Amino acid sequence: MKLARRHLLRWAGAAVTAPAVARVAWGQTPQVTLKFHHFLPPISNVHTKLLVPWTKKVETESGGRIKIDIFPSMQLGGTQPQLFDQARDGVVDIAWGLPGSTPGRFPGIEVFELPFVAAKKGVPNAKAVQEFYETNLRDEFKEVHPISLWAHDHGLIHTNKPVKAMDDLKGLKLRSPTRQAGDALKALGANGIPMPIPQLPESLAQRVLDGCVIPWEVVPAVKVHELLKFHTEVPGSPTLYTATFFLAMNKAKYESLPADLKSVLDANSGQVFATMAGQMWDDQAVVVEQMVKKRGNTVSAISVEEAARWRKATEPVIEAWIRTVKDRGIDGGKYVEQARALVAKYEKG
Repeated sequence: MKLARRHLLRWAGAAVTAPAVARVAWGQTPQVTLKFHHFLPPISNVHTKLLVPWTKKVETESGGRIKIDIFPSMQLGGTQPQLFDQARDGVVDIAWGLPGSTPGRFPGIEVFELPFVAAKKGVPNAKAVQEFYETNLRDEFKEVHPISLWAHDHGLIHTNKPVKAMDDLKGLKLRSPTRQAGDALKALGANGIPMPIPQLPESLAQRVLDGCVIPWEVVPAVKVHELLKFHTEVPGSPTLYTATFFLAMNKAKYESLPADLKSVLDANSGQVFATMAGQMWDDQAVVVEQMVKKRGNTVSAISVEEAARWRKATEPVIEAWIRTVKDRGIDGGKYVEQARALVAKYEKG
């Protein structure tokens, strides 16, 4: 009986940490196996519609010589803000996370998280961030081998009451994904509460929060459409906020690969991955918005005139950021100009 119980416990433990991705070619022996760690559940759109397809593409194009095991929901331990360090230190081989989870650590990329810099669509944002990294931020991410850096589409305000004007935000406790988004919410009269996305459902259910700011894509994974009934967007571009992401690989692991396998990863990195990511966010925005409307929730947008008021009210957030990064040798004003120019460039196609 003890032996049987030991086998049962061993099987249960293996099931908990089993990678949530199907193998491409069962009969092949991989030359390299990579551990890929992230924080969202395996039912999330990012996992099923971006990360899994990307890993399968890499595996297929390597002829089965690369095998990538994905571990979602922080299955390999640690917390969301530790993902970058896990990739840097070789705890995992690849990690997906948000620079904004560690405020101030990656100051340059924060420019895209400032209010009314990013576009409404994900593809322009993703491409703009990747190009901005290639031009300005290589030193900022030199501790890892960046596969791609990008940003999602427009973030909406999801609340337990209608929001039509700035006054409706007054006093609301809203989960904010980044420090810049939190500062923008404060400028608009709300209280931005920083919180990792996995904690959001419980906080909404217990009424610790009045709402959150997230893009459409993540809504189903954390059941926001079930916990909140009102969804408010800012019309057009630029939009209220976006968040940036990194897909990072351990530098030593990448350098240890044969040249032809490096080429496979390189061919699926940079703008190739950024475009895949941006398109996924754009596609899911349409799907999720339709689902939320069908459920009977209220989806609305503030007026163009009100959006102009919001933009004016949040200008001090940008000015404060420019002053802050100056102490770190960054010309924040120039960064803002470059970021907006890149967004405009990619919005034109």
